[in-house]
Amino acid sequence: MTPEDLRFSIAPMMDWTDRYCRAFHRTLSRRARLYTEMVTTGAVLHGPRDRLLAFAPAEHPVAVQLGGSNPTDLAQAARIAAEFGYDEVNLNVGCPSDRVQDGRFGACLMREPALVADCVAAMKAAVRVPVTVKCRIGVDDQDTEIALDALARAVIAAGVDGLVVHARKAWLQGLSPKENRDVPPLDYDRVARLKRAYPGLPIAINGGLATIADAKAQLAHVDGVMIGRAAYGDPAILLDVDPVLFGEAAPVADAYAAVEAFVPALADFLQEGVRLHGVTRHMLGLFNGRPGARAYRRHLSTRGLDPEAGVETLREAVALVTRAEAERDQAA
Repeated sequence: MTPEDLRFSIAPMMDWTDRYCRAFHRTLSRRARLYTEMVTTGAVLHGPRDRLLAFAPAEHPVAVQLGGSNPTDLAQAARIAAEFGYDEVNLNVGCPSDRVQDGRFGACLMREPALVADCVAAMKAAVRVPVTVKCRIGVDDQDTEIALDALARAVIAAGVDGLVVHARKAWLQGLSPKENRDVPPLDYDRVARLKRAYPGLPIAINGGLATIADAKAQLAHVDGVMIGRAAYGDPAILLDVDPVLFGEAAPVADAYAAVEAFVPALADFLQEGVRLHGVTRHMLGLFNGRPGARAYRRHLSTRGLDPEAGVETLREAVALVTRAEAERDQAA
């Protein structure tokens, strides 16, 4: 893995970054690195792995995020994911939910850097694709200088290929997972210090970044940026990723063109039996801030639930959004 591989990515988000979401995001950026929702080792080893791990070739580069803490299970799950064709296997050391804690994985592993290193080493021995870790800067009352360095040293010794650091602590007691995404203060400087301490390790930063301009500013200090909720809630910002961060043209001209470019993939999903809303729920924020955006969202949220809803339902929703004069002139 090179620093360029982590230059920009879209965070793994439970219930959000499924294959329909990833296919849509790929329409907006050729270069963004996409991540699956977290998948537990138990689900990969014993569940419907074909459904859980399926992705389209167009999604590359795409990484799978695994949740677990048993090195043997993680190695087996990583091997299965690599056989599916994923470009990277990422270990979740950042999720603070009670369910994850009960399973002894996620953010609570910040307290067990030696175990995380064992997990990384086992996965590295099992696959040839890069193995990375997504972590916090610490949990609860940990000193973030000590905790983050301890984790970094351990996983570097185990051969980790990169780190993605959510620049907040996680509070495992007293805050909900949602509150853990906002309440603990951000400490971007701590991640920058980590990069200075380990210049040879590709390091990306995550947490609180709302725009591609924010991402570009962080690239002065770290190798990459991972954006989550902002990219999901306002996906049109992804149209700036390729030109601003990679110096390449965006794959489509604007949000309207993105919808049309996505239609063939949408038609394939509908042919599989997926209801329209199961796909277009990931597109509700596409026209945020434009006149008619609320009508667009309402149309998709209501008519999209109809079992007969199809591509034309999406086009009807888009027609409710008012184009700017310059866009109409360009289209003409």
